[in-house]
Amino acid sequence: MSVQPRVSVLMAVWNAEPYLRQAVDSVLSQSLGEVELLAVDDASTDNSLSILREYANSYPDKVRVFALRDNSGQAVARNLALRHARGELVCMLDADDWLSPDALGLAVEQFTSPDICCTVLRLIKEETDGTSVPYPWPLPTLEPITGEEAFRLSLDWTLHGLYVVRRKLHQRYPYDTSCRLYSDDNTTRLHYLHSPLVAFCQGEYHYRQHAQSSTRALTANRFLHVDANLNMKRTLEQESVSSHILRQYERIRWQNYKGQLRLYHLRGGELSPDERQQVHSRLRSVYQTFSQHRLLPFPLFELRQWLGAKLRKN
Repeated sequence: MSVQPRVSVLMAVWNAEPYLRQAVDSVLSQSLGEVELLAVDDASTDNSLSILREYANSYPDKVRVFALRDNSGQAVARNLALRHARGELVCMLDADDWLSPDALGLAVEQFTSPDICCTVLRLIKEETDGTSVPYPWPLPTLEPITGEEAFRLSLDWTLHGLYVVRRKLHQRYPYDTSCRLYSDDNTTRLHYLHSPLVAFCQGEYHYRQHAQSSTRALTANRFLHVDANLNMKRTLEQESVSSHILRQYERIRWQNYKGQLRLYHLRGGELSPDERQQVHSRLRSVYQTFSQHRLLPFPLFELRQWLGAKLRKN
């Protein structure tokens, strides 16, 4: 008779064969016994699905595998896993990352009150040269903070987005599928914002850095950040958050937009003509969402002139 899992680990898998066993083994070796892994293969073309099925056959009470016929992106894959999660708590793990053996056990210990809906793991960045770099804690203490404070700290990623969350909250706010990239950002911020308290633990999440990851390579998808930010803004408006929170987010959204615009002008020539036109149109369209609401202290007329001149040259 299987034990009801305390934590459900969601894993989206796409062509992760070189790293997949380490990721899965890190879940199976958790000191916390009540853990399940829900892995969704996102139409891999390597042996990832075969490896997952091998684990499912060997650990039927611990590993469940789902397979998508078409490559749909991490958000879609994770949401499929989330719908099947049975644990009281949920944690995301990328297929090329891994957890320390005590990570989930230490996280579970922090859920001492119904008000604590998220517990942040200690993030360790694994660099390509083999060095490990701890992500700095945002606060000098590990005492819980309010969800609004966690949301504020996540705006510039002073507080990262790798954590264990109550399943009910996660299912209320599943992964944002409006963009194939950057959906984690929106989901994390909504979870923090709607948590009365956010706790911290010393359980480690090891994040593998890649020189050519999908968010670093220069393609049109690199500029999806502005779309993801816009969708988050609209979600916050639908949630009827305070004007203070919305202004905080808009300041960050504007900074991100300027960064994307700068990247386009510096390296846009590396894109194909079709991609340049696609990004050009996206930047113009998203810019209009700032000028309509007038929440930010910047010279709109001067910026509009500058932006129009810059884009006309490309």
